[in-house]
Amino acid sequence: MKRVKIIETKVEPVIAKHKTPWLKQWTLHTVEIPEEEAEKIAQEISKSFDPAHPHWYADYKNDKYHFIIFAGKVFRVDLQNPTLYESAKEYGLSIGTPEYQLDFAPKDKIWER
Repeated sequence: MKRVKIIETKVEPVIAKHKTPWLKQWTLHTVEIPEEEAEKIAQEISKSFDPAHPHWYADYKNDKYHFIIFAGKVFRVDLQNPTLYESAKEYGLSIGTPEYQLDFAPKDKIWER
């Protein structure tokens, strides 16, 4: 992922609510991705998830699109027509992602960490 520039990194200790007791910390990278490569990089990320944790996801967005990336599935949400957020959330729930973690839609309550 050399084409992805990490702008900022936040690390937080794992708590029981995270439901990831095998980890000691969660790491959040704020990244910069060239717009012309956003779709291709989303597909690459989709193929790179650890198969032991199929319910994990990554996401990134700009002022036009929000990419929500699961193992083997990418949602490209047009911010002018955000109806795909519901499909992404339903998909995440169907594969076992805890609902409180699926807080990527603008109207969703952001879970407290």
